[in-house]
Amino acid sequence: LIFIMHLQEFVTVLVRDPRTQKEDSWHSYIDYEIFIHTNSMCFTRKTSCVRRRFREFVWLRQRLQSNAVLIQLPELPSKTPFFNMNNPHHVDHRRQGLQEFLEKILQDALLLSDSRLHLFLQTQLSPEDMEACVSGQTKYSVADAIHKFASLNRRFPIEDEERKKGKNDAYSDSE
Repeated sequence: LIFIMHLQEFVTVLVRDPRTQKEDSWHSYIDYEIFIHTNSMCFTRKTSCVRRRFREFVWLRQRLQSNAVLIQLPELPSKTPFFNMNNPHHVDHRRQGLQEFLEKILQDALLLSDSRLHLFLQTQLSPEDMEACVSGQTKYSVADAIHKFASLNRRFPIEDEERKKGKNDAYSDSE
């Protein structure tokens, strides 16, 4: 007898490990690690781990909404003027809201077909570089960008040269 198991597709997303990053001596922001584990055919990589900040989530939601006008997208946690990055409750509340946002997004087949979502979740490309990639203005495809990031596990491609020169490295583990 041959047993054929039909495995249910799954996508696990975790938003975790909030870290304060310094832009300059006056400005800081918090970024969050996004961990993906999946067996879904929709994803190029079955596991990935990237860091994103709140305003990149805002950008993603705006782009997804403009490409899927008929879908009511879930809300992001509200951007409050009273948000205090030194308050662990505020930071964790935002982290939970970002995770819930991604969990809902990843349940929608139409949204899963948007290349920006995959670049957001599986590369460290900036929003500008993601736009250039999906509009065909780069030498690399969406799949190339995801594979390259996974193999190097760092930013792609011009920033690699800047990094070698010792410029701003907000993605290292040392602070």
